[in-house]
Amino acid sequence: MSNRNIAWLPLTSLVAALSFVALPALAAAPPAAPDTSFLPEGEAKPLIEAFCIACHNPNYIVQSGGYTKEHWQQLLTSMVPLEGTPQLETISEYLATNFPPTTDKNPTLISGDVQISFENWQMPTLGQMPRDPVEAPDGMIWWVGQWAAGNLVGRLNPETGEMKEFPLPARTLPHSVTPDSHGNIWVSGNGNGTIVKLDPVTEEMTVYPMPDPAARDPHTMVFDSEGILWFSVQFGNMIGALDPATGDIKLVTAPVENSRPYAMKFDSKGDVWVNCRNTPCIYRVDHDTMEITAFTLPHADSWSRRLALTSDDMVWYGDTERGLIGRLNPETGEITEWPSPSGPNSEPYFMEVIDDIVWYNESGKRPDALVRFDPATETFQSWAIPSAQGFFGGIARHGRATSDGDLLIHQGSSNNIIRVHLNDND
Repeated sequence: MSNRNIAWLPLTSLVAALSFVALPALAAAPPAAPDTSFLPEGEAKPLIEAFCIACHNPNYIVQSGGYTKEHWQQLLTSMVPLEGTPQLETISEYLATNFPPTTDKNPTLISGDVQISFENWQMPTLGQMPRDPVEAPDGMIWWVGQWAAGNLVGRLNPETGEMKEFPLPARTLPHSVTPDSHGNIWVSGNGNGTIVKLDPVTEEMTVYPMPDPAARDPHTMVFDSEGILWFSVQFGNMIGALDPATGDIKLVTAPVENSRPYAMKFDSKGDVWVNCRNTPCIYRVDHDTMEITAFTLPHADSWSRRLALTSDDMVWYGDTERGLIGRLNPETGEITEWPSPSGPNSEPYFMEVIDDIVWYNESGKRPDALVRFDPATETFQSWAIPSAQGFFGGIARHGRATSDGDLLIHQGSSNNIIRVHLNDND
């Protein structure tokens, strides 16, 4: 990182500073060895353990739905530099034999009159698991490469296809990225308890450590109308607000233990709505006081990852556990639910609202489906999400609208960022 200028903001107290310094040591504890007993014995098994399971949960192989040999090769070479090597032939032959394509997880697709199209870009650094693409005010698309092979934030010019990647401080392992109104790019340090600001012109980075070591994993971030950066802290079970003008960070603990706050959106009043990733609740955070109100979902086993609001301030969420989408009326607390087209195992994930139409994906299917739900008519339409290489390569975990009403999503394993053109009927 010889070409990067990194400024570390001082913490407000020596205690906080010492706590932050201790974080990397805590995070570096070696994980338990993954269980690979389900993998059949063969020449390729130790190669898979070296090239694949060093980064991935081994269950991803089973959950993929299987591929042909050609598609296994395309998937592998989108993640690690194996092209033209004998190892690629050995691994792909083994995987295609033991994990061939199946239809068990195919989505149930709903036809309709809306026409859309997909535009794919493959990111430069292999194995980075690109995620959370977002459009900046100047039209550039930014993303983060979360996994250790990446640990970067990247910029894509959608007009020319030109890309540039910026390495982040060690162990940032970014989860999300969002621009501010001044052109700065903000990244959540999911791996080292920080938030990073990048000035794309000077390439200077400013690092904001969390003032509490328990806030170890900043997650999703959103700016309010006053320029304050709000963020969730999933495993730290907190919600925070950072003032870029002063560097001050306020943190509040979520009222439900181990609820794991996840996604964030603002309503028309400026209050913040947050999913509970691990418990059946949704939070409303008062913008002025940071007081948190919990709304309980109707089923004890429900949980959701992301949410979005329509113009009437109705809160839309996906019930990942039960395969439903739901609408919460904040004024009455009433909740209405609809089964997702692919059923109880569809696992709705990202959620975005564009022109009062709800868009989300069914992450439990292979390929995952992009679903459109019209609240006015209560009708669904869905499409299989493709990848540039012609195979399915990873679920979409976040979707965000562009200024012209398109949708940005990603496919981590195929190393793709995808723009969904929603205006093909125009």
